[in-house]
Amino acid sequence: MTGRQPLTPVLVGTGPLTADDVIAVARHGARVELAPEGLAGVQRGREVVDALAGDTEPHYGVSTGFGALATRHIPVDLRAQLQSSLVRSHAAGSGPGVEDEVVRALMLLRLATLATGHTGARAETVEAYAALLNSGFTPLVPEYGSLGCSGDLAPLAHCALAITGEGVVRDSSGRSLPAAEALAAVGIRPVRLREKEGLALINGTDGMLGMLVLAITDTRALLTVADVTAAMSVEALLGTDAVFAADLQELRPHPGQAAAAANLRALVAGSAIMASHRGPECTRVQDAYSLRCAPAVAGAVRDTVEHAALVASRELAAAIDNPVITTDGRVESNGNFHGAPLGYVLDFLAIGVADLASMSERRTDRFLDVARNQGLPAFLADDPGVDSGYMIAQYTQAAIVSELKRLAMPASVDSIPSSAMQEDHVSMGWSAARKLRRALDGLTRVLAIELLTAARGIELRAPLAPAAATGAVVAGLRAVVPGPGPDRFLAPDIEATVRYVADGGATRAAESVTGPLK
Repeated sequence: MTGRQPLTPVLVGTGPLTADDVIAVARHGARVELAPEGLAGVQRGREVVDALAGDTEPHYGVSTGFGALATRHIPVDLRAQLQSSLVRSHAAGSGPGVEDEVVRALMLLRLATLATGHTGARAETVEAYAALLNSGFTPLVPEYGSLGCSGDLAPLAHCALAITGEGVVRDSSGRSLPAAEALAAVGIRPVRLREKEGLALINGTDGMLGMLVLAITDTRALLTVADVTAAMSVEALLGTDAVFAADLQELRPHPGQAAAAANLRALVAGSAIMASHRGPECTRVQDAYSLRCAPAVAGAVRDTVEHAALVASRELAAAIDNPVITTDGRVESNGNFHGAPLGYVLDFLAIGVADLASMSERRTDRFLDVARNQGLPAFLADDPGVDSGYMIAQYTQAAIVSELKRLAMPASVDSIPSSAMQEDHVSMGWSAARKLRRALDGLTRVLAIELLTAARGIELRAPLAPAAATGAVVAGLRAVVPGPGPDRFLAPDIEATVRYVADGGATRAAESVTGPLK
């Protein structure tokens, strides 16, 4: 973008990457640089593999077949072919290509493991991998193929294939072209794989981890939006903010709940709508759960995200390969590539996302029902009966929430044995990550419809004024979506609101009044 400052390159090989590093490279196109100490570690690890290259003793990944074929001893003159054959055969994905940000995330994470020196890859191979990541070309990685055990084999194999000059990549416009053509265009010499390198390039949890890091970032942002929309709904439905008081939250000391309640208090502060029914004439004792318990649900999702972030931080510090070159120079088989730790939290997040959306939909539905919306017109329509208002917007919400409930079914409890029963228990972590990405898109849309509905509800309370923060959110929405009136083509209004949520506009509007929300 014109005038935008280039991002600081991410240095790889000095220690664990951070989540911010992953976001910078995957989502914002930051370049990577290999640290000298990382390349020195790569060289030390390669020396161990080179010492075994001509050994007559079998060493998995160096002089044997793979998986159930590990009993086959491979002669010296076929060991380079062994690595190329591994990558070609494992690049067996199918379906549409996954998003470029996912591919860039998994490539960065694989590069970080290569740069630890624990995989035995050569420096030139590691440098070629980094060069491809910086080139503007992204390997085409199909949707299906990973079982999440022995790592994300098929997705990583498609990336490994690209640095050998085979397979397909996409340019920045999304156009597909042969990898050989792309490498030639940017001056990258195709890699000829040597002993152990094919395995080093494909045996990691990098796809699952990359999608987990991206999902944590997105879920945190949507949690703030969920507090904004909940506050708007409580306000416009003439609910009470007394239940969000700090001393009540302290009786149940979950940190996420406390943060959500604090946000709700800040968002409705100074609202004339809220003040209008605080007197003794108000006979409502307590609100429905979807209003009263909003901090409990959003808070539980917050705490789930923080648990997932802890798991992600541990995995970011890992060096995943099998076999692995140990610090003291041994070559050891292991099971560290199993995706269970990631699969579980990916599934856990999908549960939280579904429940957060479910509560949002219930608040929207209350607005449309004259028996529960505290005096607002049916379906918030301009002329109910002639106009249907937001009746079908709630149908859309309900359809998405139903889909989110299906996506909340855990992938990680499934396992289909593979490789002639050598790999007899797999994590399905890649599948858990893929469905979580779809779930987050659904949550974005559900919250957008609540925001659209609550904004109209607030405006229909005129002349009573909303809180400054919620009023700012409504004003920001009105810059892209017209206000109340007769029915019009509703889908464009919904999509404009989705963009307002997804690009952070709603949060920025609220925080322009409240300051940073928790």
